[in-house]
Amino acid sequence: MQEKIIFGGYTKRGGKGIYQATLDTEAGKLNTPEPYITNIQGPTYLALAGQKYLYAVTADSSQGGVTGFDISANAPRQINQILAAGSSPAYVAVDSNRNLLYSGNYHTGRIYVDQIKTDGTLVQTDCVEQKGDGPRPEQDSSHVHYTDCTPDGRLVTINLGTDTVTTYEISAEGKLIKPASFHETPGFGPRHLVFHPELPIAYLVGELSSQVDVLRYNGNLGTFSSIQTISTIPNTWKEHNGAAAVRISNDGKFLYVSNRGHNSIVTYAIDAGGTLTLINFTSTFGDFPRDFAIDPTGLYVVVANQNSDNATLYLRDPVSGHLAPKQINVPLPEGVCVLFV
Repeated sequence: MQEKIIFGGYTKRGGKGIYQATLDTEAGKLNTPEPYITNIQGPTYLALAGQKYLYAVTADSSQGGVTGFDISANAPRQINQILAAGSSPAYVAVDSNRNLLYSGNYHTGRIYVDQIKTDGTLVQTDCVEQKGDGPRPEQDSSHVHYTDCTPDGRLVTINLGTDTVTTYEISAEGKLIKPASFHETPGFGPRHLVFHPELPIAYLVGELSSQVDVLRYNGNLGTFSSIQTISTIPNTWKEHNGAAAVRISNDGKFLYVSNRGHNSIVTYAIDAGGTLTLINFTSTFGDFPRDFAIDPTGLYVVVANQNSDNATLYLRDPVSGHLAPKQINVPLPEGVCVLFV
């Protein structure tokens, strides 16, 4: 099987922006990524609407926002941009049930909601600004780092600066209403989360604390409560680390988190109640693994190492959860986001 992968990344040190590559699952080989979309700056995070539209966070001089592309033909075609004063968002996600797009701006603390029209163009329906700060230097102000849907259709947002996870109900007009917030331990620095495919459990990664908080989700109220906290790094590691991406296997048996600093992916086993047990740490064979993804077959994992400009391919054992390096030092300039199409 030939699986297409799209990579988002920075354009500060020679990176061209968005790259594409193909993973041959029979041969276990990832070909060298090639430039795919090169006319926008800083497309570090990406989201797909079906197989036709691709949305990328975008930096443009003193503005930032989202750019949409039609990727249904051989060559991608830019549809439109929505830009605002300030920096680009840190995260973007598609709500296919409502035809909405959510983006979170780390620097301004704002959450944007855009309607996706039938032709793929975007029209803003709401903007909510979260305010506050936290005890650590990195928490000098509100920093929205994640905006995506809960399994029951609310919007969940993560604010690294204020140590909060907030859920919103969404009106028919694309407005965010009835917020409910979960307050993390001060200094936890929440970044991303992922929901268990069957259990009412979410796994929240703390970038600043290098921990995973296992959260029980109350679908009636849209609220969370903590049931377990576990480290993402060995207790012998004393140097800087920032936990980053979190992924879960389709069967809900294994959780993976990338460590920037320790430069590893940590693997956990998930028990019947959703709690975690550490299995091992696997090197990413590069520096600063910002993002990674499990392929649709569940047998491969691809990680992007931002600072060392390379990607790594692993073979994943679905029984043990272990990752075995299959291909290292795949050239990828300033890679950040890994997205299987």
